[in-house]
Amino acid sequence: MALMLIVVACYTICSLSDKYAVAKLKMNGNTLTFIMAAATALFMLAYLPFDSRLFDGSLTAYLAILLMCASKMLEFQLAAVILKEMSAFELKAWLGLTVFLSYGTDLILGKAQLGSVTIWKFGFIAVTAVGLFLISKAGGKKINYIKIILPLAGYLLCKFGYGLIVNFTSASISPTLSLFCALVILAVILAPFVHPIKLCHDNTKGVLIVGLTKIPNVIGLILENIVAQQSMANYSFIQPMILVALFFIGVIRKEECTKLNIIGGIVCILGIIGFQTIQYII
Repeated sequence: MALMLIVVACYTICSLSDKYAVAKLKMNGNTLTFIMAAATALFMLAYLPFDSRLFDGSLTAYLAILLMCASKMLEFQLAAVILKEMSAFELKAWLGLTVFLSYGTDLILGKAQLGSVTIWKFGFIAVTAVGLFLISKAGGKKINYIKIILPLAGYLLCKFGYGLIVNFTSASISPTLSLFCALVILAVILAPFVHPIKLCHDNTKGVLIVGLTKIPNVIGLILENIVAQQSMANYSFIQPMILVALFFIGVIRKEECTKLNIIGGIVCILGIIGFQTIQYII
């Protein structure tokens, strides 16, 4: 739970930074993704000497790098399509569905045990999903799901699939090394589209600010990989927890808030706490 909270704190900072980059600096998806990949890879270099740097040279190791690169690329590209139709809050609410899949995966992999607590845990996942739904619906915007059903399904698969990649390839390559290589490849692919030199020259301050906030992103990514190896369910809970954190930051900043928002936030917290603590009660 402690690792999850640190990851949530790091990613919440990055979410606020991304919002600043899009709203204030008018950066598009390719530019933001390039800065994320390049800056994160750069800062990860400081950590790599302390990581296991496992790489057995097998097909699995190379496949892990390619799959991670594809996962991150698709995640950002599909999110850009989906966010034209729904808010970031609503998108993160849909991620609650992956928690069901992830807990089921934990059961299959033997990282969670079947028993009386299993039903309770599925119940608390459902409670969390209800809370996310309430938060997402507080805005009252009607969504045309026919337009985004395929991108949405692909996005959810990418988020869930990333955890699977970490679990099934960690014996061949260190997840941190795999992610580092994937980010370097992603930055190289996007460089011709964003013109890095011109970008840094035209918006030096903005690139510096957004780039420096990728330091907590590195911490978050490294710890997220550890969480995913320990439990797919805990990995999937990270995004809903970020949503709750952003919600309460909005409340503190006195942004527009409805009763539905507040009820949804409380329900989410009850679901998350219940899932994490029920095994110690029963």
